[in-house]
Amino acid sequence: MKTISFNTDWTCNGDPVTLPHDAQIREKRGADVGGGGHGYFPGGVYTYVKTFTAPAEWEGKTILAEFEGVYKNASVSLNGKELLFHPYGYTGFFAKLTGLLTGRENTLTVRADNSKLPNSRWYSGAGIYRPVWLHVCEKEGLRPESVKISTLSLDPAVIRIQSPVPVTADVEGIRGRGTDFTLTIPGAFLWSDEEPHLYTARITAGEGDTMEIPFGIRQITWSRRGLFINGKETLLRGGCVHHDSGILGAATYAESEERRVRILKENGFNAIRSSHNPASKALLDACDRLGMYVMDETFDMWYNRKNPYDYGLDFEKNWQADTAAMVERDFNHPSVILYSIGNEVAEPAEKRGLETGRKLVDLCRSLDPTRPVTCGTNLMIISRAAKGQGIYQDGQQKTGGGKGKAEKEGQNASLMFNIMASFVGSGMNKGGNSKKVDALTTPFLDLLDIAGYNYGSGRYPLEEKAHPDRVVFGSETFPQDIWKNWQMVKKYPYLIGDFMWTAWDYLGEAGIGAWSYTGGMPFNRPYPWLLAGAGVIDILGIPDGSCRYASTVWGLEDQPVIAVRPVNHPGVRVSRSVWRGTNAILSWSWAGCNGNKALVEVYSDQDRVELLLNGRSLGRKKVRRCRAIFRTRYVPGTLTAVAYDAQGRETGRTTLSSAKGALRIAVRPEKETASPGEIVYVPVNIEGSDGTVESSADRRLTVTAEGGELLAFGSANPCTTDEYHTGSFTTYYGRSLAIVRAGKTGAFTLTASDGNASASASVTIAE
Repeated sequence: MKTISFNTDWTCNGDPVTLPHDAQIREKRGADVGGGGHGYFPGGVYTYVKTFTAPAEWEGKTILAEFEGVYKNASVSLNGKELLFHPYGYTGFFAKLTGLLTGRENTLTVRADNSKLPNSRWYSGAGIYRPVWLHVCEKEGLRPESVKISTLSLDPAVIRIQSPVPVTADVEGIRGRGTDFTLTIPGAFLWSDEEPHLYTARITAGEGDTMEIPFGIRQITWSRRGLFINGKETLLRGGCVHHDSGILGAATYAESEERRVRILKENGFNAIRSSHNPASKALLDACDRLGMYVMDETFDMWYNRKNPYDYGLDFEKNWQADTAAMVERDFNHPSVILYSIGNEVAEPAEKRGLETGRKLVDLCRSLDPTRPVTCGTNLMIISRAAKGQGIYQDGQQKTGGGKGKAEKEGQNASLMFNIMASFVGSGMNKGGNSKKVDALTTPFLDLLDIAGYNYGSGRYPLEEKAHPDRVVFGSETFPQDIWKNWQMVKKYPYLIGDFMWTAWDYLGEAGIGAWSYTGGMPFNRPYPWLLAGAGVIDILGIPDGSCRYASTVWGLEDQPVIAVRPVNHPGVRVSRSVWRGTNAILSWSWAGCNGNKALVEVYSDQDRVELLLNGRSLGRKKVRRCRAIFRTRYVPGTLTAVAYDAQGRETGRTTLSSAKGALRIAVRPEKETASPGEIVYVPVNIEGSDGTVESSADRRLTVTAEGGELLAFGSANPCTTDEYHTGSFTTYYGRSLAIVRAGKTGAFTLTASDGNASASASVTIAE
């Protein structure tokens, strides 16, 4: 089998494009289009066309075009004949081109229909936003995703290889043959988050029909004693992550997913929940290489819609094929340790929904008995649905009939839930505590191998007696609850981890997690709000105070951490979101803010901390729940936190400094050398002469890329009319980011200018 990249020389609505491509990110946002869930982007219909010639050596072969993701309602045609229709925007699919190819020019057409909104609770993107591949296969030979590799035992390490056709497998010289056989790997290195060792199986079926499959030798076991990876108890330090690529929109590049996983791991996470749809192949590949556990999720909804035009319209006809597509693709990825059958679905409150859940669980187990099945379950949502008090708006909760109010007005389908959450706050964690709610939810939760609780931490201590055989974890939690939750994770063996909402900020669901200085309610924020503002790492990849607080709670920080709430909004009352406990960032550089009130948070797992401003002590404070808060006024200079143990001995110190000297534009590529066509991230900051980023002197910058293609330029500002594709954007807290596709030879140079000053940096392009 031969696999060919099929991503160049396409057009989208007549314009030349290279895949992956998000067509929606270039649409004109506006207050009267799309709605806040979509980030106020309109929808559209996008027709992609590629012409190509089928070489003579394809004669007699089976030709498959693989689409990793098309959003949504994809119609695929070859030479005018429709091959298939694929509604779901998040599962991959294969189009068989055999029999319709000619020796002359062939035309492959893909029509993506994202015109009817709202169809998602977050920014979806549109078009062919993930890569496309062409597989040239022998007629009776190997097919993509057809060979499965699983681990039967660890000592000795024995793997099982299953194939629909007879194959020979070679793993580092150890060989076997058949359709279902085992190989013993002496002295095998095991795969885990701490030591992600990968092997490669070379699979051969017939002469020259080969494929290589990366895999890891890894076993998962679970019981009320906990989750065990290769026999070692494992606690999941998790975060929920949406599918978009920040300023790139939904376009999914391998380099982007690798960068995201690397940054998450550097900040203490060892697990990702793919919210609320199957992850990209590139994300799973990166998790395999870097060592990150994955909870891969099928759907945000079942047959009850959360939006008028969402997948609920297609669920009944397609759930089996789409679930199978995810599981079969994930099978050989050691990073995937959990399959989730949904997120906050209300259907299990009724008999039909309970049976739907049973079928989903049974299908996952039949396709892959090696991994546990879970669901992101909101106990309160199910209990309210049982009383006829559905959370999501009319027109979303019902599958039949006419248009509800929400459909007519195009409301954000999360509105009712967000309103309720904003008023209830962390009290939502206790929404599942009653015996009545427990009785309503138990039939569904008992179907699962491991129960995921969304905002249900109040149940954690109760399960020890109420459900002594149940294994649970926090599938969605408030970041500010991490201390309390993590104490319970360490205390109760059956509680295996925590996934905060969210680890990485995302487009759409505008303003749900943001702290705003512009007034308004802390939900359903109006245009021009764009980002959710809920991530403890922003869309540029910069961790904030919440992120470092979590790593402190996890015991991963060996020095105290200082975070400061923005001091450049004097006298303005901040509108706070329940999804964020703080908006503090790691900065003590606030130009023009002398004398403004400053709230400083210090995170430490020691007994006490002292804060010094320019060498003057602001006092020592007892650390409570890994945090101490100091109030002072901003003065430029150095802010130092010193940690002390219970005996008063210094155990560590950290300093933040203000930017020194004249401010300047700084262009700082994340790598010095790139391969032709590689995606490179280039931070562009406002800094002092000492390299310190200045948080309170934002400028509108324009960037150009010579020798490369500028794919996007933007900042993490959650409320802006700036556009990521124009090359002009205003920095936010002193930071912005350019993303460039390297050219073919030489170097590319990125230049940034504010109209008065400019700065440049180059990246060498080498094979």
